[in-house]
Amino acid sequence: MKDLTPEERLSKMGWVLPPAPKPVGVYKPCLIDGRHLYLSGHGPVLPDQSLMRGRVGKDMDEEQGKSAARQVGLTMLATIRAHLGSLDNVKRVIKVLGMVNATPEFEKHPYVINGCSELFAAIWGEENGVGTRSAVGMGSLPGNIPVEIEAVFELA
Repeated sequence: MKDLTPEERLSKMGWVLPPAPKPVGVYKPCLIDGRHLYLSGHGPVLPDQSLMRGRVGKDMDEEQGKSAARQVGLTMLATIRAHLGSLDNVKRVIKVLGMVNATPEFEKHPYVINGCSELFAAIWGEENGVGTRSAVGMGSLPGNIPVEIEAVFELA
């Protein structure tokens, strides 16, 4: 799949993007500054526009948390497509910040955020789909979502 575009890769993998979420506060979902696209924190929006909910380590295990992080990544792709018209307009991932709503004893935050990072690597390839990253635990997240992720991308 090396020669495929990001849009072709997404289609070939059969992933379905949820609707791009609308802001629920005073912020922009994304902002372009020069050659960079900044995405605000996104949660795991499902195709029916509902949110995945729960705390990792209590309501869900690490595999379910990782799946939630992949769903956040799909939601972010929906926002990119809605604002840029195509995932092909992104050159590479620069930075990902993943926040996990976890119990105090949960320690596998990086593993959970891999759900999003692996998705981006599959879409833009290993070279361009993997950027710098932080994965941290939070005492809570809005609406009791399990994962919130923000990211910075370089535009094509």
